[in-house]
Amino acid sequence: MIQVVVDGFFGDTGKGKIAAYLATADDPTLCVRTGAPNAGHTITVAGETHVLRTIPTCFVNPKTKLAVAPGALIRVDLFLAEAEKYGAGRTFLDPQTGVIEERHVEFEKSDEFLMKTVGSTGQGVGAAMVDRALRRLKLARDFDILKPYLADVPALVHQSRDGGVVVEGTQGTFLSLYHGTYPYVTSRDTTASGLLSEVGIGPKAVDHVILVFKAFVTRVGGGPLPGELTPEEAERRGWTERGAVTGRPRRVAPFQIELAKRAVLLNTPTQIAITKIDVLFKEAAGAEKWSDLPLEARKWVEEIENQLKTPITLLGTGPAPHHVVDMRREKGV
Repeated sequence: MIQVVVDGFFGDTGKGKIAAYLATADDPTLCVRTGAPNAGHTITVAGETHVLRTIPTCFVNPKTKLAVAPGALIRVDLFLAEAEKYGAGRTFLDPQTGVIEERHVEFEKSDEFLMKTVGSTGQGVGAAMVDRALRRLKLARDFDILKPYLADVPALVHQSRDGGVVVEGTQGTFLSLYHGTYPYVTSRDTTASGLLSEVGIGPKAVDHVILVFKAFVTRVGGGPLPGELTPEEAERRGWTERGAVTGRPRRVAPFQIELAKRAVLLNTPTQIAITKIDVLFKEAAGAEKWSDLPLEARKWVEEIENQLKTPITLLGTGPAPHHVVDMRREKGV
């Protein structure tokens, strides 16, 4: 079975947490990370918070193999550090994965439009993608230090399908270069079909697309955010967050049903996950059963499910991977 985890808003919805939960609950053979180190995926294990910028959060299952997609980008130092810390002996890198060099970072940080208007993280991702389009970017196969990690990741995916594969998406649907709030977007397609292209998976091979929303909407950098709250109101509600990579405060808005409907249209999910239910409904903290959620939270989830016409199967109720209400079996998915 191949499951794709994709973000339905502007990033920061908790894709990493959902991927980590799937790693522990479904025991997949392989997990593949897409994207680039401008996105940090956060997971809390045994009270310790980890921010991974290259390696999949599925590392929480010591039996799961970890891989980076051929369409992804890495920085060599970050990849080596994370591979050693989180996935020693079980981490693979496709020979075609792109490599960000220091010159890309310097170029991006010197671009005033990118840094001040768009709100780039300044990690060199956009500059590296330009080089890739111009066919002059160096790839993982060009670095001797990376050769011990090289493997044919699309082949690994298909070899691992019977044991289960999780594809961990990056950023968010509305940061997609093609479908997002251009020009306030990232430098790749971040929808489900874009993730599949990055990994090397045809749509017929996919069993489930899990679209991840958060109980409220956040966004880092410039661009429109419908329903945006003032920083003071966000703090009053307890919704204040900071970017995992940049540390910048995230802009905040209540859950936006019209954005969610658009994300469903663009990603055609088979199921939906919503994280941070416990932030919206304090009594939901740590719940692992539907019956343990407060009535108000259950009504809220049911109303969203009715409007999106897609089963809501996973609800995040806390920072740890096991803080999830899993209703997949009850809903037949």
